[in-house]
Amino acid sequence: MISTTISILAILIILPILACILIYNKLVIRRNLLKDAYSQIDVALKRRYDIIPNLLECLKVYLKNEPETLEAVIRARNLASAANTRAAGNPGDPGPMKGLMEAEEVLRTTLTRLFTAVEDSLEIKADETVRIFMAEINLMDNKIAHARQAYNDAVQLYNKSREKFPNLLVANPFGFKEAFLLDLELTAAQPDAPLLAFQ
Repeated sequence: MISTTISILAILIILPILACILIYNKLVIRRNLLKDAYSQIDVALKRRYDIIPNLLECLKVYLKNEPETLEAVIRARNLASAANTRAAGNPGDPGPMKGLMEAEEVLRTTLTRLFTAVEDSLEIKADETVRIFMAEINLMDNKIAHARQAYNDAVQLYNKSREKFPNLLVANPFGFKEAFLLDLELTAAQPDAPLLAFQ
């Protein structure tokens, strides 16, 4: 009788502990998937940030009358790069993610202005190096868009997982906070077809 009671008590104690461990591990896996998905965005953004100064160096010759546009792009690129570093440090955290979206919006606006100036000049569009850098920016924007979709899918999976009962009982005390979706509108050096037509 006593051994049966002890066995039942042991089971009643062990089962909830095992359930908590399993839930915790599942949440850790989902959070790590989210971080891994963001790392793909981080790599593509960094590559894009590295391309921009090279493109601007090529454009300096052509855009001597628009130094403020070039300077605005560099400032926006530096702000976006710093915002990405903060976001990469804690993917899903609302503050850094919103900061990245705001900085990327400023960069998008300044790049759009720059690409408009490029489109207005046949001489610039004929420059092979400029075309290569703009094509590279397009490629990175496409990679970022795909990586963003994978990241947002991972965020939704993580958030749904942490909101379910009994997962919520483990998520809150152990600091599994809701992750934030990333909504980036990228410029892309869109005049891809016209640029290639000048080959």
